[in-house]
Amino acid sequence: MSQGQLASAMGVSRQTINSIEQERYTPSLALALALARFFETTVETMFNAHD
Repeated sequence: MSQGQLASAMGVSRQTINSIEQERYTPSLALALALARFFETTVETMFNAHD
């Protein structure tokens, strides 16, 4: 899945997805929950800072 496709599914810009991936942006709780639901995982798993 491309960043653009994920951004479209989440209703945000591709730059937002890129910034989250590069750890330059912390998503809102609503976006974090939406991403976790989309990928069928937990917020804790998606955003574990120890990885």
